[in-house]
Amino acid sequence: NTSDPALRTGSAGEETAAQVIAEIPDAGFDLVIMNPPFTRATNHEGAHADIVNPAFAAFESSKTDMDAMGQRLNQMGRNTCYHGNAGISSAFVALADKKLKPGGVMALVLPLSAAAGGSWHGFRQMLAAGYDSPTVLSIAANGKDMAFSSDTGMAECLVVARKLRNGETPAEQARFTSLSRRPPGFAAAAAAANSILSEAEIRSVADGPYGGTSLMVGDESVGEMLTAPTQSDGRIWGSVRISDPSLAQVAHQLTLSELWLPRGQKMKLPVLPLGKIGSLGLVSRDINGPKPRGAFDKIAFSPTATYPALWNHNAAKETKVVCQPDSALRVRMGMEQKAETTWRVASRSHLNTEFTFGSQPLAVAFTENDSMGGRVWPNVKFADTRFDYAFSLWGNATLGLVSYWWHSARQQSSKATVSVRTAESLPVLDFRALTDAQLVKAQEIFEEFRDKELQPAYLADLDPNRALLDRRVLCDLLNFDETVYQGVRQLAAKWCAEPSVHGGKARPKGARLAV
Repeated sequence: NTSDPALRTGSAGEETAAQVIAEIPDAGFDLVIMNPPFTRATNHEGAHADIVNPAFAAFESSKTDMDAMGQRLNQMGRNTCYHGNAGISSAFVALADKKLKPGGVMALVLPLSAAAGGSWHGFRQMLAAGYDSPTVLSIAANGKDMAFSSDTGMAECLVVARKLRNGETPAEQARFTSLSRRPPGFAAAAAAANSILSEAEIRSVADGPYGGTSLMVGDESVGEMLTAPTQSDGRIWGSVRISDPSLAQVAHQLTLSELWLPRGQKMKLPVLPLGKIGSLGLVSRDINGPKPRGAFDKIAFSPTATYPALWNHNAAKETKVVCQPDSALRVRMGMEQKAETTWRVASRSHLNTEFTFGSQPLAVAFTENDSMGGRVWPNVKFADTRFDYAFSLWGNATLGLVSYWWHSARQQSSKATVSVRTAESLPVLDFRALTDAQLVKAQEIFEEFRDKELQPAYLADLDPNRALLDRRVLCDLLNFDETVYQGVRQLAAKWCAEPSVHGGKARPKGARLAV
């Protein structure tokens, strides 16, 4: 810092500031505690879309200065966990890792997207490979109680991890604690921390759908604890912000092609990452972003549009599995060749990447003809077009909803997000394992549901049409029996009781489980 010492960080001006300046080399810290800013170094939309780089926009910085600082950060962030889309906080984490000694501990306050965001993949990979059994805390509640900080309405997580010493190997697991609410003060927080530290045995997400280990403070349960694997591939941490750990255990087993329901029903169910079965489309900036990136302009929808698109959310019009395109695309002059290439990703299946459970019914939408997937409805294209019907059924039935929720970033009340890239690892039914007769049955069931209205997802347990969809998928398509169907309906009730699903939204009075 070469500025006037009086402007430096310090409590008493020049003299104090001069005394606290220190140079600490890499691998020089025993302990790093951070609550870094969450500002993103990239900006695509929103109220500050005119700001080139929000992370460096303070002090009336010029565009030239912001560009220079952004380029410098990118240089410094190479070969670290930093990612521009994750935000400046990931740069602070990369710095913490660089400055921390082997055996040292980092304690971080991070956005909950660190647990599931695609741009946070490098961070999760870094912890899994270089740190011993991280402890991750989150809050299952909604509203301001989702955050540990007092100045944000976004869900957060606390991550505490010890850096491996030379010769140590990672344990490949983490401890996850979901608190029922934010501790009301230091004494309550300290009591919860002591309980976490003193708990020697914690149930694993791999143990089956029997729940977790209650976090007790005296006679009161203040949260739930689970251990879960954190292999060095940087996979998503699904075990955050969950009030009923048995849901996490069911969802985890699904990723392993096991349907293991509460009360012990256990059977095989072929499941694969979506990217292994189909191909994901483009982010919207690759469609209508500034030249030369995008080949199209988005315009108002026309029934005779050459290039129709399902682009935005309109919950009132998206209550059935079949949706109508809401926009059209117009080829930009000189971009005809690229437009032709771009259009090749058009499909009938579309995945909801910004799913508000409290108002939207659909995880998967189907358009009668190929259409381009826009900002919140990217394309999913299958080599076998029969899979479109099975995908629509699976994605909107209870098992599909639970898998989506498990794989998503749940940073806002009742809203879950996945990126186009993280959707590639979304667990779905392996449609390739279905017989020809089952694929014919899938289309028959799809036609039955073409005109049926589905209620918002947070009411999946009460919705008679969603219950019928579960029955058709489980019993008629997958040939399971009535006990499995009843188990999945119980699972729907558990899922709808999750704060990250209902978001605090009131349920109809006197409503009962639809079976």
